[in-house]
Amino acid sequence: MTEFLMLSLVPLLVAGLCSLSCALLGNFLVLRRQALIGDAISHVALPGIVASFLLTGTLAPPAMLVGAGAAALITLALIELIRRLGRVEASAAMGVAFTALFALGVLMLEWSGASGVHLDVEHALYGNLESLVWFEGTRLAALWDPQALAGLPPQLSRVAWVALLVSLFMMLAWRPLVLGSFDAAFAASQGARPGLTQLLLVVMVAVAAIAAFEAVGSILVIAMFICPPAAARLMTDRLSHQLAWSQAFALASAVLGVVLAGHGPGWLGIDAGLSAAGMVSVVAGLILLLACRFGPRRHRAAPPPG
Repeated sequence: MTEFLMLSLVPLLVAGLCSLSCALLGNFLVLRRQALIGDAISHVALPGIVASFLLTGTLAPPAMLVGAGAAALITLALIELIRRLGRVEASAAMGVAFTALFALGVLMLEWSGASGVHLDVEHALYGNLESLVWFEGTRLAALWDPQALAGLPPQLSRVAWVALLVSLFMMLAWRPLVLGSFDAAFAASQGARPGLTQLLLVVMVAVAAIAAFEAVGSILVIAMFICPPAAARLMTDRLSHQLAWSQAFALASAVLGVVLAGHGPGWLGIDAGLSAAGMVSVVAGLILLLACRFGPRRHRAAPPPG
């Protein structure tokens, strides 16, 4: 029990909360055919976070959010510049801007010496779940001991607040989100303001991605925005059921991924460990693969062209 409380409880909770939050938002990205927005934000956030750390010397959430927000604004300007000067489609300009900025972020990590403060390529891509050790969790009574709870890694409280914020956003913006996801014109005629709702959705996606970035890395964030909602979409045609399926898939991916990363190689007689965030993403991908093969809605007819 002591080993579980100290080494596994916090990684499980952080991975679970991040997965649930990203999957909840990802449902509406999938419905709007904008699933790669999470990927884009993860790419754009990296150079902003690194630049923020180099300027402020801290990884505090406010500084990270400001840095990522500034990077997003620069990216929008860069996309427009490439589109106009190169006379290319917006999607091509976005692809150039996102990949270039992510590569810039990786170079900044390598050249700046930021790896000494747990901000390096490995943590940015694969996350930092394994280092979330709760040293005060030496006994079961620590779960209700205020002094022991105060020693919990700060990443847990951050992702918990974000999960609460995402849940509140879903409850308050449920009607415009649903209307705008299926018929933006009808939503506008009903006064639902689909443009504002889309902007708020993207903001929430950015907040969830940036809050999870340090703890779980960009690979898990991208996977959770896409895989559980896409798998849930293949299970049902009802939105409420899709949300429930996505949450179940996200939670299963988090729990199985963390457990397999820590104990899977040992079960096979291999003295090694695996990246927890990477394994969570692998499990999410396998769930999506199974849904593609066996999901009841996998043979749904494609919409007519045009």
